[in-house]
Amino acid sequence: MGRIIAIANQKGGVGKTTTAINLSSALSKLGKKVLLLDMDPQGNAGYGVGVDSASAEKTMLGVLKKEYPAKEAIVPTLFGQLDMIPANLTLASLEANLFQNPVPHPFLLLKEAMEEVAPLYDYVIIDCPPSLGLLSLNALSFSTSVLIPVQCEYFAMEAVAAILSTIAQVQKGDNPSLKIEGFLLTMYDSRTQLGTEIATEVRKLFKENTFLVSIPRNQSVAESQARQQPVTAFRPTSSGAQAYFSLAREVLDNDR
Repeated sequence: MGRIIAIANQKGGVGKTTTAINLSSALSKLGKKVLLLDMDPQGNAGYGVGVDSASAEKTMLGVLKKEYPAKEAIVPTLFGQLDMIPANLTLASLEANLFQNPVPHPFLLLKEAMEEVAPLYDYVIIDCPPSLGLLSLNALSFSTSVLIPVQCEYFAMEAVAAILSTIAQVQKGDNPSLKIEGFLLTMYDSRTQLGTEIATEVRKLFKENTFLVSIPRNQSVAESQARQQPVTAFRPTSSGAQAYFSLAREVLDNDR
């Protein structure tokens, strides 16, 4: 079984999807076979790697409902050894479906669905939604570790406290071996006092668990999203791409 990393934070706009896309692409470019799972009904992870999530016939919803095996929903991308399973707005109906048709272990649906597929990859990267509900809990219950993006802005620490509380609950329940992969400072601008203060506070509180690299605000990242490409492929020499390559190397070092 390879590494399974959930990208999670219930606060929106902190760079979860951007990180999931570009960490997946960077790991692939560094020679790893990677599967990107979209657990967010917004479906943006698919678009970020050139997959039309809205029109996909087989998606994460069908996988979780066991309408077909996970391997049938895998879509290859144009970016090296990077595959993905897309999601779209239909995924938001899962909770209502489970209310009408209860299952014994609702937080283990993803783990059960991915049992045969996950061992085929070096890394499985999961893009979680901006909430700590059913979908995120499924991701955390399946993962070996969780990477927490922290935007360098006001209210960042409140979001960190909430995700840490949820991780503790999952560790006490369905996934005792879940670890923190690391805190990732995103949208960092050293020219602003607030950004510097948040970065300093995170590194002080979580020194051993904070990645050395910070993801800067970078125009190339925004442009790559419009082109439906990872920035690591669209403009690999940009500061944004280089930061994600550094992140991928740190993740690889965590395996050693």
